[in-house]
This record gives sequence, C-alpha cells and structure tokens, in this order.
Amino acid sequence: MANHKSAAKKARHDAEARLRNRANRSAMRSTVKSFLAAIAAGDKAKAVSLLPGTLGVVDKACRKGVMHKNAANRAKSRLTLKVNGLA
Repeated sequence: MANHKSAAKKARHDAEARLRNRANRSAMRSTVKSFLAAIAAGDKAKAVSLLPGTLGVVDKACRKGVMHKNAANRAKSRLTLKVNGLA
C-alpha cells in the first residue's frame, strides 16, 4: 500500500498503463499469429495481403512503448523475409 498521496496516484496510473500495454501487446500478438498461420498454410496471396496490416500493428506497438524500436524493426524484417521466402 502506498504511504503518500503521490505514490498512490502513481500506482493508479501504473495499473491503467499496464492494462493499455497488455491490450496493445495482445492485439499485436494476435495479428502476428494470424499472419504466421497464413504463412504456415503456404497461402502467399493471403500472407502478402496481411503483411502491411501486420507491420502497422507492430509499428503501433513500438510507438505506444510496448516494444523497443530495434525489436520492432527486427520483427518486421523477419516477417517480411518469411513472406519473401514463400514459393
């Protein structure tokens, strides 16, 4: 329990931020998972159509502070390589 008014406020704000971050991270993971499912199925047309949206969701997670910039760039690169690797 917080002993000061400012510490209590910080705890409230941290709890709200944790929920926001969890929602953003969950949305990103769900989008990437559906994209990877299309890749696993070998459906290049569907994967190519999902790629821009998936990269946008990863960018949004980076902007919101859920991911580090370099981690987001690495993830986007790997997703793009997977699409390009499909026959």
